[in-house]
Amino acid sequence: MNGRPGLSARLKLTLSYVGFLVVAGALLLGVVWLYLLRYVPDNSRGLLGVSPNRYLLVHTFAPAAAGAMAFLLVFGLVGGWILAGRMLAPLTRITEAARTAGQGSLSHRIRMEGRRDEFRELSDTFDSMLDQLESHVAEQQRFAANASHELRTPLAITRTLLDVARKDPARNPGEVVERLHAVNTRAIDLTEALLLLGRADRGNLPREDVDLSLVAEEAAETLLPLAERRGTTLEVTGGAARTRGSAELLLRVATNLVQNAVVHNLPAGGTVTVHTGTQGGTSVLRVENTGRPLPPDLLPTLTEPFRRGAERVRTDEHEGAGLGLAIVHSIVRAHGGTLDLAARPAGGLLVTVRLPGTP
Repeated sequence: MNGRPGLSARLKLTLSYVGFLVVAGALLLGVVWLYLLRYVPDNSRGLLGVSPNRYLLVHTFAPAAAGAMAFLLVFGLVGGWILAGRMLAPLTRITEAARTAGQGSLSHRIRMEGRRDEFRELSDTFDSMLDQLESHVAEQQRFAANASHELRTPLAITRTLLDVARKDPARNPGEVVERLHAVNTRAIDLTEALLLLGRADRGNLPREDVDLSLVAEEAAETLLPLAERRGTTLEVTGGAARTRGSAELLLRVATNLVQNAVVHNLPAGGTVTVHTGTQGGTSVLRVENTGRPLPPDLLPTLTEPFRRGAERVRTDEHEGAGLGLAIVHSIVRAHGGTLDLAARPAGGLLVTVRLPGTP
């Protein structure tokens, strides 16, 4: 919002310095004047007949006092203007950096040197904010590009299937419809995942009491047929773990983690263990699964959107778009919790979700 133009901060500081200096000088001269005149007699003989009287002292001291006040005024204006400029120089650098960032350049940093004071702390905080903002913008741009690519794939497949069906009328319509249905289902699932990811990132979540143990049991019950079909043992252990948040989104967290644990497992004879409990004031949901060993450099990328990892890509009907753990990470972060991924020495993954607990 544009307001009426006013005095600059430098001019305000200068006037403040001048005012303080003039007032201090006036008080000092007043004290000298008062105590000096107290011991000067007001008669024609003066003090002991040799010193000047009050009349002569007043006429002698007053011009000197006036000259001193004028000097303080000029000195205060010049010195105050220079001092205010030096004091506000760091603020000028911060303003220029903010103006540069406002024009879209987020790579500029202030990197103020010198001793730590209020301006240095403000500069470091501003640089930290720019780091986070640049990282967030880059992440959003990368996410938008990947989402566009992922959404374009099923549309391209659909167009190809329709072109083939149009050019080959003798082709079995049921086969085309079945493939179109599969591609359309994948596109719908991907769109819903993107919407859910955006909803979690906004943080506009309903708050209600949720027991993670019940959420884990519901997710396990839903995915039990998938686990049995793949020959994976699914087990839920632990006790109550209460927190506050969206029951729908927390169920999605448990479902995604259990589904990933089942799908990215051994071809046969694998296990998935879901454990809930409390640690101090924290509610914990832990999902552990067997599987092939994971390289350490793969773990940090698993929570990035559309990053599946070469060792975790599936070629069956459960191949995803790489949004499962990204959605989990966003939902957990929106609930004020943390998500930890650790590779098991024997192979597989250990995922730990920590959320603020409630009594």
